[in-house]
Amino acid sequence: MISSITDYESTRQLAPKFAAIYLPLHKLASCFISFRNLYFYLLHSSIPALLSLLEKFLKKHKNSGLKVMAIEHPVKTSGWAARDTSGHLSPFDFSRRSTGENDVQFKVLYCGICHTDLHMIKNDWGFSHYPIVPGHEIVGVATEVGSKVKKVKVGDKVGVGCIVESCRSCEMCTEDLENYCPKMTMTYSSIHPDGTVTYGGYSDLMVVDEHFVLRWPEKLPLDAGAPLLCAGITTYSPLRHFGLDKPGTHVGVVGLGGLGHVAVKFAKAFGAKVTVISTSASKKKEAIEKFGADAFLVSTDPEQMQAAAGTMHGIIDTVSAVHPIMPLINLVKSQGKVIMVGAPNKPVELSTVALLMGRKTVSGSGIGGMKETQEMLDFAAEHNIVADVEVIKMDYVNTAMERLAKGDVRYRFVIDVGNSSLKAS
Repeated sequence: MISSITDYESTRQLAPKFAAIYLPLHKLASCFISFRNLYFYLLHSSIPALLSLLEKFLKKHKNSGLKVMAIEHPVKTSGWAARDTSGHLSPFDFSRRSTGENDVQFKVLYCGICHTDLHMIKNDWGFSHYPIVPGHEIVGVATEVGSKVKKVKVGDKVGVGCIVESCRSCEMCTEDLENYCPKMTMTYSSIHPDGTVTYGGYSDLMVVDEHFVLRWPEKLPLDAGAPLLCAGITTYSPLRHFGLDKPGTHVGVVGLGGLGHVAVKFAKAFGAKVTVISTSASKKKEAIEKFGADAFLVSTDPEQMQAAAGTMHGIIDTVSAVHPIMPLINLVKSQGKVIMVGAPNKPVELSTVALLMGRKTVSGSGIGGMKETQEMLDFAAEHNIVADVEVIKMDYVNTAMERLAKGDVRYRFVIDVGNSSLKAS
């Protein structure tokens, strides 16, 4: 039994299921004043029983996702959505809220494809609800702004990443760490505080509170810059937070994929010595000659790994596939850090002795707050850091997902939304 509706993990998983049952009741009760007492009984008295029911339902349907009733809004929108766990995306018409006094409405020009999108459309993590309009690496041009908006004006280029709302008042929010707010609302497949489901950037327009809208630097390309809104901040933030942004620091980067190649670029821009660690020996030339890495380790070669033991100040592990962590811990110096930004779907195995003897740390990091994300974009523009991308049209998105699942992309797909037809042919 779930003990508290405010428990973060419970709320996060149950919110869309609760909304699917509660919102229709809310609408019905509001229409019939004579049912006022029943309405308040349902609202205030039966929540524990309802949550218990929903918990059982969630366990039963954990791998099938849940379809949540959409609420009609005034702004008609077109996008592409997945309707079930097949993950197949197709044209989808829906609606967004009108532009409020603190909102920015913008036309979507480009949207990156993140590996998270692939997991979510297939319900790999067990909490997707359908239909899903993915996309949290979104760049566009402002078309309407609310009366209280100060950050941007109509015609400005803007970006939106992984977050579209937070409580603004908790300890994390007041420290500009909205990404760790217990009430954070993700850009898609999440429940907004107004009770509606969020839809992402595989669509022609967005309406987002200005607090979560980023000013797009003039020098930063729209297409190749879009993945920085996830891959960029995911690697920039731990480099900064854990002190791996100092010239001369030796940084290891595990994996040379969508996250890893951006991590190498940021670490080099900070003046670090960078060693790429990969199972794919074939990536050595590209890592060193194209991205500027100083060294390359094949992680399956025991001799190479032993020779590099105790040489690194910190490691950014970008790999989401299940892989051993202990060999990475052996690579860092005493007081070194292994920071995981990938998300393997199984627990990792650690030896506490290896941590104790060298005061070593294994930590995690997830995206970044709004202030830091803006800082990252400005830094990227100043140092000419972008992702290596393959730009596609929306009608290629299902093929792109298949290729992404096979690792067949160098290094990120970006959808040219502005020049794509989003309607069914």
